[in-house]
Amino acid sequence: MLSEKVKNFHIILASSSPRRQEFLKKLGLKYEVRLKPVEEIYPEHLKGAEIADFLSKLKAAPFLGELKANDLLITSDTVVWYKDKFLGKPKDEEEAYLMLKTMSGNWHEVITSVCFRRINEQRLVNSSTRVKFKDLTDKEIWYYIHNYKPLDKAGGYGIQDWIGLVGIEKIKGSYANVVGLPTHLVYKTLMDMANQ
Repeated sequence: MLSEKVKNFHIILASSSPRRQEFLKKLGLKYEVRLKPVEEIYPEHLKGAEIADFLSKLKAAPFLGELKANDLLITSDTVVWYKDKFLGKPKDEEEAYLMLKTMSGNWHEVITSVCFRRINEQRLVNSSTRVKFKDLTDKEIWYYIHNYKPLDKAGGYGIQDWIGLVGIEKIKGSYANVVGLPTHLVYKTLMDMANQ
């Protein structure tokens, strides 16, 4: 299977996300976590998937001079897109509250892009999932923020947290994508790269 196909690759995951790391483990992959700081700034004209694509490529850029022949670098970025507006990681609890209050009772889009980089090759994939919150009460929103500290998450929430269990009414698309990695596309892309 996949682990056998990619055994000649040295996979580097440039993400501190425990959720992304766990997904790669569940796919049966051995990998090294290697982190480099990146200022996540994107051109203002970009929208939705364009932002996620840009940022996932941006995260790969600092590694380009040091990749070896068998290295395969994976970088990723998840964005929340609501009514033509980008919702990133909230800067404080008040902003997290405003994000969740705004999305309450509405659909929003979660887009994750993944960049696969080798010395002479780059592949970029993205996946979009639509998610609908129930009408969240202020009490529920503040309970979540105070107890689960979601300031490190795009849109101010993690679907795998308490808020996802009680607050998500419907989902159209990949659940894993909302957690932070479109595993079906990661599997397909790695299989394709190993087969070429």
